[in-house]
Amino acid sequence: MPGLRAPSEYSQEPPRHPSLVINSKEPFNAEPLRTALVSSYVTPVDLFYKRNHGPIPLVDDLDSYYVTIHGLIESPKKISMRDLWALPKYNVTATLQCAGNRRTAMSKVRKVRGVGWDISALGNAVWGGAKLADVLELVGVPKLTSVTRSGGKHVEFVSVDRCKEENGGPYKASIPLSQATNPDADVLLAYEMNGETLNRDHGYPLRVVVPGVIGARSVKWLDSINVISEECQGFFMQKDYKMFPPTVNWDNIDWSTRKPQMDFPVQCAICSLEDVNAIQPGKVKVSGYATSGGGRGIERVDISIDGGKNWVEASRYQKDGIPYDSSDICSDKWAWVLFEATVDIPHDTEIVAKAVDTAANVQPENVETIWNLRGILNTSWHRVQVRVGHSKM
Repeated sequence: MPGLRAPSEYSQEPPRHPSLVINSKEPFNAEPLRTALVSSYVTPVDLFYKRNHGPIPLVDDLDSYYVTIHGLIESPKKISMRDLWALPKYNVTATLQCAGNRRTAMSKVRKVRGVGWDISALGNAVWGGAKLADVLELVGVPKLTSVTRSGGKHVEFVSVDRCKEENGGPYKASIPLSQATNPDADVLLAYEMNGETLNRDHGYPLRVVVPGVIGARSVKWLDSINVISEECQGFFMQKDYKMFPPTVNWDNIDWSTRKPQMDFPVQCAICSLEDVNAIQPGKVKVSGYATSGGGRGIERVDISIDGGKNWVEASRYQKDGIPYDSSDICSDKWAWVLFEATVDIPHDTEIVAKAVDTAANVQPENVETIWNLRGILNTSWHRVQVRVGHSKM
């Protein structure tokens, strides 16, 4: 890739916010404190979770940087940043979430493999860039195309990033061509995040953003786009990020029996309280985030202060002071919803939160029923413990 330094030259890590909780140093994986996560609707870049599979690439010569688009298309082409800047720019507010969010809690049931994430392996940003549907038109693929004349049905994104799982090859992933060419899917080739140029941690100079889908498909440091007939055969599509039942273990796993995970299920978590809390009796604010995949909105967030026997409904919002309505055209369909409820806590108890999306999907009650050996998609009811009148845990 022109403009890319050799690995020995880009091993120096970029600066990061000192409050980040580092879950892995090499490769660097970190998340913000849960209380900081929901301090604003749009997550500051510095507090957006960092997910990496290898050293952070450094592309430092934009004049020689380009993305090659090739494969089963009529007109292969190299696209420069100037070409992208010339296309209509769209700003899409979208939440990205690692499939391993809340993995640490799942591992307490039974050991799983993967980076140990608490509840903050997600963030909500305003992504700026060109729609992939517009970019593909430059190489002769019309909007709303499901298959090209040459038989292309999937769009593969190949990164500059090199990782051990690909035996030193590039990180890659794919989405269906029908999604890539649909303007309403809002798939972006993004060069901005929250109104500023992407930084190195988040994919400078160019990344893919696939709203409503697990973060693993939003490939950073984009090198090439390949229109192919089958799903990407890369490691992270075929031998990772698949949902298996609790009965499957590392001795009997058959990766070919499951499709790559795409949409994220409905999820919510309490961010105003830690896993175990010492409080004084009285009013307690319970707040956090709720989100669902595929552009589905959040219909309800329920809070229980007795472990799930009785429930109250939390208020929901995206913009401060404006109640959230998933059917409102002004709502951000790809973005999380923040929730808040004030409850009276007279004694030690368990506080629980669960969300329901607009398709009436609801979070499962127990993590045991969705345990899987890779520890992905822990969307079980989120529970925190409160101990009243104790000065120490």
